Formats: sequence, C-alpha cells, structure tokens
Amino acid sequence: MELSELEKKCLKCEKCPLSQGRTNVVFGEGAPGAKIMLVGEGPGENEDLQGRPFVGRSGQLLDKFLEAADLSREKNVYIANMVKCRPPKNRDPKPEEQELCIDWLRAQFKAIRPRIIVCVGRISAQRLIGADFRVTKQHGEFVEKNGVLMMGTYHPAAILRNPNNKEAAFADWLAVRDKARELGIEL
Repeated sequence: MELSELEKKCLKCEKCPLSQGRTNVVFGEGAPGAKIMLVGEGPGENEDLQGRPFVGRSGQLLDKFLEAADLSREKNVYIANMVKCRPPKNRDPKPEEQELCIDWLRAQFKAIRPRIIVCVGRISAQRLIGADFRVTKQHGEFVEKNGVLMMGTYHPAAILRNPNNKEAAFADWLAVRDKARELGIEL
C-alpha cells in the first residue's frame, strides 16, 4: 500500500482511547523514498496541533542535528512515531497503545522499506530494538534486525533537559550519515 493511501486510512483510526483526545493524527512526514527512517515515541502538543512529527523545540533541535549530518525530512529521511495520537499531558505511550498502533508503523516500514531505522528515544528503542535497551549506554550502536540496521539515540527533548548529552547525540547523527554512505545510500 502506498503511503498516501495508508495515511488516509490512518486519519480515520479510532482503535485506542488516544484517538478521543487528539486534534490531529500525526501520521509521519518526509521523503517517501527515504532509506533512513526515524521513529519517535508519540506526538506532543505542537505536533498534535499541526499534524506533523517533531515540530516543537525538540523538532527544531532534531532538524539542526539532521542538517549538520547532511540529512533532512525533505530529501532523505522519513519521520514517524510509535503512536500516531498524542498521549494526555505528553506522557509516555502505554504498551497497549503502542500495540494497537504498531500495525500503522509496520505498514509504513513496508511502504518505505528503510535500510536504517533510528529509534529516537527510549520508548521506540525498547519496542523496536530490545526491551532492555538503555539509551545512555547503547546509543549510537547499530543492530541488524531482519536486514535493517537499527540504532537508538537520545530524544531531542532529553537533550533539551540535559544538554550534557548533546555532543554524544550529535555523534550518533554523524554515525547515521557515515553508515548511510557506507551502505551507498545517496544523501
């Protein structure tokens, strides 16, 4: 299924209680042919209002990291989230909410066919890489799963709260760029 068709279906989703409090479904955005896909946890307030992922202060920082690593949502990255609707008060998405929403993400993977998936933050890294994943210890490490390289990194919101990790997070994005080049992915 093409992304545009998938998005139309997702916009009507009411599988879980998160759909009741949303302003907008935040399906995802970026280059549909991207070989690098970013997966966050879920929309925050700004994302819910605009219907776009990573558009608040965290998104501005993410865009700076991406730009410095020759990456951008316009040309070579696709950005999605574990859940497509904002959890109340920006809390972490509950496992049951992730479970009800995971088929949308799987369909996005199938449509995009990324070669690299970057898990942005603990929630997506623990769901997609491994339940015991620790961002502070394992960020920047690539793991191959089903022929796709996956890496977890710090969520930009965590960097805004603790700027001491900014250098390490930046190094992770440079590692994504370098791995993409190594794989022959055009940037």
